[in-house]
Amino acid sequence: MTVTPFTPHAPHAALTPRRRRLALLAIALGGFGIGGSEFVSMGLLPNIADSLLPETRAADPEAGIARAGLAITAYALGVVVGAPALALLSVRWSRSTMIVALAVVLAVGTLLSAVMPTFELTVLARFLAGVPHGAYFGVASLLAASLMGPGSQGRGTALALSGLTVANLLGVPVLTAVGQVAGWRAVYLLLTGVFLVTVVALRLTVPRERAVPGRRMLDELAALRRLQLWIVIGIAAIGFSGGFAVFSYIADITTEVAGAGIGAVPWVLAAAGLGMTIGNVAGGVATDRSLRGTLLIGFPLYITALVVLFAVAHTSVLALAAGFFAVNLLSSSLSPAMQTWMIRIAHRSELLGASMNQAAFNVANALGASLGGAVIAAGLGFQAPMVVAIVLASTGFAMVVATLVALRVRARRTLEQLSRHEDTFTGPVPVVSMSS
Repeated sequence: MTVTPFTPHAPHAALTPRRRRLALLAIALGGFGIGGSEFVSMGLLPNIADSLLPETRAADPEAGIARAGLAITAYALGVVVGAPALALLSVRWSRSTMIVALAVVLAVGTLLSAVMPTFELTVLARFLAGVPHGAYFGVASLLAASLMGPGSQGRGTALALSGLTVANLLGVPVLTAVGQVAGWRAVYLLLTGVFLVTVVALRLTVPRERAVPGRRMLDELAALRRLQLWIVIGIAAIGFSGGFAVFSYIADITTEVAGAGIGAVPWVLAAAGLGMTIGNVAGGVATDRSLRGTLLIGFPLYITALVVLFAVAHTSVLALAAGFFAVNLLSSSLSPAMQTWMIRIAHRSELLGASMNQAAFNVANALGASLGGAVIAAGLGFQAPMVVAIVLASTGFAMVVATLVALRVRARRTLEQLSRHEDTFTGPVPVVSMSS
């Protein structure tokens, strides 16, 4: 299967270094808000359950947590629906216009999450809040790569995701602590403010672009005919659902498995966020050097970290925090590689490819939260999601290996066919590869 390397739009050479930095910071600020909105729900899940599901929580605490996990699943499903849909509907929009519009929708969805009076309406609001998530990161990745210049696709993707990782390092722990004192609704109101600031910052700093002339929805849909795109989506959806199966229930794992108090939850979240931040930066650099190598080395290390987390989680809160640090570092180091892989496969449908990566990761989020909640609700305890995580991550890695082997075999066969006709073939020899 042929994969043509993606070439980003020409960099904005006329921008001053200061304007370029401010534009990149504005893009990352939106990612910070998204990261806070998505992941603070996990740290505050017991609080949401106590507030909106008091009877269920009182009768069966584990069942209450499992049901509250639907709020996480709903957000993830919003991303899954919104990412490809918005990418297709916006083919005639410029990227600079679209990212501002998406930030506005993020602000509205987060505000609704803060004010809905019932659990069911809150779940619906979380779904709506997730709809612009994937398209935002898709546009942000392409804009960042364009602003940074040629050869910086992996680092551009990492920078677009940096707001999300910094949110997990600083924002989520702080917001979780605030939510434990002021209530989870206050946290969503604060995040609404972050998105409103993002709207203003994007309008002031991101250079205006023109829409690509002549682009049609059918042009974007062309990428969906490529089998390899669906295979990579499956890898992301299955391989990373394990991490979400564990991370979705980090608050109760901290208190029930490690035996720590609720005050330790922000610190465990901070350790996980630090790992995510470091992993994202390292993954961006590694992806620009070798996409294939990043996947083949990163996945086994990620699986190993999950095994270690399972082995040490019950020993102490310090060991638990170290385990989450390692798991998030290694899973995040794979994120730029997966997004870059999808963009290359999508070729001219670059926005769809970038958005589908976010959709795939949120299928993983929904699947992980659901499977983790299922084993908890079945009475297997809060350590059971870690076993689920190991199985899912291992399945994802097996899919990576199978895909890369299939690509190599196909490339070899293509070259063999060309060599048989070398007497009549006068053009350049095409190479079928994933592109490193």
